[in-house]
Formats: sequence, structure tokens, C-alpha cells
Amino acid sequence: MSEEKKEKSKHPKGAPPPGKGAPKKEKKPKGQPAAEAAAAADEGPQTPAPPPRLLEHYRQKVVPELQQKFGYKNRLAVPRLDKVVISMGVGKLVTAGEKGKVEQAEKELGVIAGQRPVRCKAKKSVANFKVREGQETGLKVTLRGARMYEFVDRLVTLAIPRVRDFRGLAPAGFDREGNYNFGFVEQTVFPEVNAAEVTFQQGMNVTVVTTAPNPDQGRELLRQFGFPFRTDEKTEKN
Repeated sequence: MSEEKKEKSKHPKGAPPPGKGAPKKEKKPKGQPAAEAAAAADEGPQTPAPPPRLLEHYRQKVVPELQQKFGYKNRLAVPRLDKVVISMGVGKLVTAGEKGKVEQAEKELGVIAGQRPVRCKAKKSVANFKVREGQETGLKVTLRGARMYEFVDRLVTLAIPRVRDFRGLAPAGFDREGNYNFGFVEQTVFPEVNAAEVTFQQGMNVTVVTTAPNPDQGRELLRQFGFPFRTDEKTEKN
């Protein structure tokens, strides 16, 4: 009997030949990013991000102050920030056919707010302004939660002090529900925008929506947050 027949007789029929039935090694998935691999390797608990500084200031100092001044017995009834809306009007750029400037304004607003803007369309046509129905004439960003408090912190500590010839915010910019409206003439007051890359000035409007029941409480709430209101004007205008 030949040697090949002897080797076959040692293994029963149907059994895999030697060296071919061993389990294969698991292959790593191709294209897995290095960041995902590092995150999978680190199985330890991750600490959550700390709360915004202005939110801690509101809980520890602003709430007790407003409770004592306005007589609130429940902390949950104290006025607070609800949302911040930042808007830009780009109707002139759209009607002039300057699409590149609209995209640049959208990019700058996204850098300022840390959130992608929403394009607003005209609800009806206005012949005097050369605006057609459905035309994109504005940009808007709505901030809530931690991102809202971080923006207000940067607004008070960085952006407002960079305004030229600043003499304080108008204290009469509140509506009947305690919401405050003000604006900026140029976008370069925010340090996030690179002034060397700015080719045109674009103003914006900021609306701070609060839960205050009247302008007096809304004004005191924002004053506690550090908003620099002028004191040489009458604040009794409601």
C-alpha cells in the first residue's frame, strides 16, 4: 500500500484533512477610525461636562436675589431664561444676486451661535423691496439649554465690551412679557469671527426670551446676569 493511501486510511470519511479544520482568527473590521478604536478600548466611565458658569450663577445667586426682591416663595416661580433667538436680515443681498455673501453670513452666524442657522423665506411678495414670495430673506438661530447660557456668557463678557463707543444697553427695549430685544451693527464684535476674512458688515438682532411676567422683573433678571443697561434714561416705559 502506498504512503498516500495509508494517510487517508488514518482519517475517517467526511473528516476534514489535517491543518484545514482549525478555527480561523477573527479579522478586524476594515476602515474603523482610530478614534472609535480608542473609545472602544477605554471602557472606563466618562465624566459628564460641567454645567455652564452662568447657569450655576443663576442657581446660587440670582434666584435668592429675585426671591427676596419680588417675594417669590417657590424657587420654580422665579423668572428665568427661556431661549435666545439670533436673526439676520439678508434680503438686500438676495435681491442684489450676491449669493456668496449670503452663504458667508450664514457661516459667520453659525460660528457665532455654535449652531447651524435656519433660512427663513418671505411669506408674501413686496414689490417695493423687490422681494418675491418664497425667497430666502433671513437667517435665524434659536438657542436653548446649556448652549443658550454659554452664548449669553460670551455675549456679556466678550461681545458687548467690544462695541465701539458703547454707552450701555437701552433699558426700554422690553416688551410687555419681559422679553428683551437689541441688535449689533456688525458681526466682528464676536471674537469667534475672524475680522481679516470679513468682506462686508452684517448686523444682527438678538431676542432674549424670559419667563418674567412684566418688564421690571425681566430687566432685573438680565441685570443680575450682567447686562449693562443705561441708567440715564427712564425705565418706567412698559
